[in-house]
Amino acid sequence: MIYIMLLVVILGGAVLCAQSSINGRLGSEVGVLESSWLTFVMGTLISFLIAFFFEPQYSLNLFTAPRWQLTGAFFGVTYMLIVVFAMPRLGAAATTVAVISGQLVMSLLIDNFGWFNNAVITMDGSRVAALVLLAIALFFIYKSNVTAKSPPTIHSVDLDNNC
Repeated sequence: MIYIMLLVVILGGAVLCAQSSINGRLGSEVGVLESSWLTFVMGTLISFLIAFFFEPQYSLNLFTAPRWQLTGAFFGVTYMLIVVFAMPRLGAAATTVAVISGQLVMSLLIDNFGWFNNAVITMDGSRVAALVLLAIALFFIYKSNVTAKSPPTIHSVDLDNNC
């Protein structure tokens, strides 16, 4: 069952990358705020319909939940605006790896310190190694983007020499 969940999460990551790339292109055509607005309107509509028809009752609701738990919505808006702005400028791969790097750093801190009432999972060498390897991946992906965007080299041809 855990492998199926991992595959579903990987699929979710692939969809998130595609969505970010599409929104980045739309944002460069119509504006960052307009692109983000469309995403949130559609998300609101779809999540309302799913919640209305399929969501079970919970003991708390948005008006009774602890206030700090509501701050996640602001992080979603921040993420969307940053990605829509960055995607056309950095490219899909560099933006995605940068997002994953930020997620990995924060997830390791959350695990290590047990923030937000999560279980404590201590930082160990393998987690630090994963962070270092992801930083190396980000470096190489961004470096290849910069190389690909550099102007082509013009080679001069010596017309006097018939070699």
